[in-house]
Amino acid sequence: MTGPADPAPAPAELTRAERVLRDGARPRRGRPGHDQDAVLTAAVRLFNERGYEATSMGELAERLGITKSSIYHHVSSKQELLRMAVDHALDGLFEAADEVRARQAPAIERLELLIRRSVLVLADRLEYVTLLLRVRGNTAVEQQALLRRRVFDAIVTDLVKQAQADGALRPDMDPATAARLLFGMVNSLIEWYSPDRGAAEPLADTITAIAFDGLRTAR
Repeated sequence: MTGPADPAPAPAELTRAERVLRDGARPRRGRPGHDQDAVLTAAVRLFNERGYEATSMGELAERLGITKSSIYHHVSSKQELLRMAVDHALDGLFEAADEVRARQAPAIERLELLIRRSVLVLADRLEYVTLLLRVRGNTAVEQQALLRRRVFDAIVTDLVKQAQADGALRPDMDPATAARLLFGMVNSLIEWYSPDRGAAEPLADTITAIAFDGLRTAR
């Protein structure tokens, strides 16, 4: 009589890369309970509350309830946190711009869509956009962020010019000034908008309607 069958060999432990492929996730530096996203979120809130220059890594560690050395397990410096934060805001705006530029539509429709999409980006990434709009170019990271903002402004200005050439916008407006005024209205949301006010889509509709149709009823 034969003895009991040998137990099946245990499956080989998956490597980290294999787990990433299996789970559809990307690898992320960090320790359990304090991943990079949590550190970044806390940093952005502190930067907005106290100002970037006035916020120390020690204060960030205290807010998170971890040591400073634990923070450096996730990021290399406070400046890297700032770069990640403003890039998150800017990436959203440029994704909206790429979507608009890919459309085959009159310039005025693409401009309206860009305003609407930008409102939704701001509502979705409110704290990050708030921080972006407060940078003044005091560091290399801030200077790069301001450069990217100027590139975005140029995209909006070009759409205004195209809409003017199509006869959809009055020709006596300076395109760059019109672009700044349009986004001045969008950016003002950081002063009063809060997610608990309701969904962002009706807000985007209202801002787009005021920007392109005005407040006065048609005569």
